Amino acid sequence: MPRKSLELMTESMLYTLMAFQTGPRCGIEISAYVEALTRGRVQLGPGTLYTILNKFQEVGFLREVSVEGRKRTYALTEEGNRAYIQELERLRQCLRDAASAPALALGEGGDPCEGPDLAPAPLPAL
Repeated sequence: MPRKSLELMTESMLYTLMAFQTGPRCGIEISAYVEALTRGRVQLGPGTLYTILNKFQEVGFLREVSVEGRKRTYALTEEGNRAYIQELERLRQCLRDAASAPALALGEGGDPCEGPDLAPAPLPAL
């Protein structure tokens, strides 16, 4: 059975919605927020960001609140906030599942963020 559109969010989608938790933002502000929050780990290029913004507008997660020349400012809708909260809960459940997984799948302390050492084994000497 095919998944509904946006049933599972990408990391870029989640961080885009996260950027709106403090109020309306334009594209440049969203990119800067996400890059700062993730210490550069997640960088939203214009193609990715504006594809996400257009999709979120189509499904009612965002609405455009102002246009000044080429600068467009968007605000999160109630539906968008609900989607954000649902995605956070899905991710929390994934972490709870990982925490209750058999100890062999986790690091020594049972922390789901500390996985087993997956470094490749050294190659035998020839």
